[in-house]
Amino acid sequence: MKKSICLYFQVHQPARLRLYRFFDIGKDSHYYDDYTDRTILKRIAQKCYLPMNKILLDAIKKQKGKFKVAFSITGTTLEQFDRYAPEVIDSFRALAKTGCVEFLCETYYHSLASLASQAEFEHQVLKHKAAIKEYFGVEPKAFRNTELIYSDSIGAQVHEMGFDTILTEGARHIMGWKSPDYVYNNDFKPEQKVLLRDYALSDDIAFRFSNRDWNEWPLTAEKFVGWMEAKEGEVFNLFMDYETFGEHQSAESGLFDFMAALPAIALGSGFEFQTPSEVAATHDSVGDISIPQPVSWADEERDVTAWLGNELQQESFNKLYSLQEKLSILDDATLWADYGRLQASDHLYYMCTKFFSDGEIHQRFNPYNTPYEAFINYMNVLSDFIIRVNNAIAEKQ
Repeated sequence: MKKSICLYFQVHQPARLRLYRFFDIGKDSHYYDDYTDRTILKRIAQKCYLPMNKILLDAIKKQKGKFKVAFSITGTTLEQFDRYAPEVIDSFRALAKTGCVEFLCETYYHSLASLASQAEFEHQVLKHKAAIKEYFGVEPKAFRNTELIYSDSIGAQVHEMGFDTILTEGARHIMGWKSPDYVYNNDFKPEQKVLLRDYALSDDIAFRFSNRDWNEWPLTAEKFVGWMEAKEGEVFNLFMDYETFGEHQSAESGLFDFMAALPAIALGSGFEFQTPSEVAATHDSVGDISIPQPVSWADEERDVTAWLGNELQQESFNKLYSLQEKLSILDDATLWADYGRLQASDHLYYMCTKFFSDGEIHQRFNPYNTPYEAFINYMNVLSDFIIRVNNAIAEKQ
């Protein structure tokens, strides 16, 4: 069997919160910075989404369908595409029509619901599944949780929702001597295939590519394919944020040229490109992978401390999810929508207080000057939301 390359891109933009002051609580319930959302989305559409989608579409046509990729696009991002850049939706639909692109399922709001509420987790997964069907005419068959968060029990929940393929991080502390470059299965549900991100190869593209101090700079497609040829393994799972291209790393870095060259060079070297579902269908599991505690693709620890590692984050998280029962009683569409947007993992990420090895990454994508500003702003919004929920409960009684 040929060695496989599985390329997966995460596409996510949150509903960003506006500066929400203490004196707004109880008076103004519009929480979002629509101007910033529009500005950022239109910029990234021009720098990343549109040019990269064209590169991928051209590669699929040039390689006559032998080049394949997968995407996970969050619900909040689809909403912003509709509102601010519908041409991006059209470009993704053009990719979908090739039959060479798989769209994965995840939480609609890019939330941490899998760590808090099984009911909310399932609600968001089904909502996202329906959105992908509506936008692209396909039903997702593989699953990718927010931030690649996974544990044996989360995988089991996802399996109960009908997904036999799930993606996560090939974290060093769970792999031990094992390689991420094979297919494994869930320790709880042996019939569920688990695809593990090769973080070394993925981060060579996502983080190190434009670093001129890196001893492997400049990275060419030939060199990269040579690394994969030299490694043992059956499948190389290259998972990364789509915004890597043109936004996190500029077009001037040569990254677009790298991606344009990669398909032909990899195929010419005997590799094949497969989507996650194709990998799971054609590669047998080499054994169980046991992950009792949640892992993610974030930071050196590859755990959930980027979002829940301090008291600020934990208080915000617990207070938000304590509203679940009241919202279920109310079943108000407007409140449910705000509840969903307030669950985006980004809000908790901005409160991270890691200032050591991963501090630069946390600051790079953070609109706040300090984690404490992020916490105060979020809690002001949440305080107003709680008032609205309590008032609605009082009216219902």
